[in-house]
Amino acid sequence: MSDYHVKDNAPDTYSLRGRVFHKLRDDILDGKYKENEELRESAIGEELGVSRTPVREAFRQLELEGLIQMIPNKGAYVTGITLKDVQDIYMMRSMLEGLCARWAARYITPEQLSEMEENIYLSEFHEQRGHTEQFAELDNRFHEIMYEACSSKMLAHTLRDFHQYVYRVRRRTLANESRIKASTQEHRLIMEAIKNKDEKLAEELANQHMINAYNNMLQNNFEHAFEKE
Repeated sequence: MSDYHVKDNAPDTYSLRGRVFHKLRDDILDGKYKENEELRESAIGEELGVSRTPVREAFRQLELEGLIQMIPNKGAYVTGITLKDVQDIYMMRSMLEGLCARWAARYITPEQLSEMEENIYLSEFHEQRGHTEQFAELDNRFHEIMYEACSSKMLAHTLRDFHQYVYRVRRRTLANESRIKASTQEHRLIMEAIKNKDEKLAEELANQHMINAYNNMLQNNFEHAFEKE
């Protein structure tokens, strides 16, 4: 999975505890650990080649983010991301992506706009050839360019977290051919609105883009992404 920044109170990526935290969070979001599964400090420490201290510190942060539950005298148990969490994230994200696009239309640099246009060109190329993995990478990068262009560190951090939380579900549903084509067209319209400095239209299109993505998941029974294996 791609590296994303986290909220300011989360461990940084480069410290030992930060690396342990990010590894465990990625594993939980990617489905390596199932709901209600116990996480054992000793086993994880041995697997990652660290002492129990950074693992314990990572557990505390994971609990703050709602990904695990610490039960006194028992241990740490995975809660993960639920269907309700995904629904909530997409509704919040639709509003925030709209705001992000509005601000991107106001603040985007020529270099960022050039990269966004290149992203659309490459997305259309891979979409026409059915290259789903390349398209997924470009899809992620399109949103990342917009986050960078909005000129708001706080908004970008929040959206990156939301983006990562639903990554597992998106990875399973973006492979739908009709959604890939529609997503490419929606990205182009958002880009054109940003290029034309039309803040209102950019906001409306980005908001609708997230709603369309969520509706696509509903149509493709994305609940199966949460079934126990």
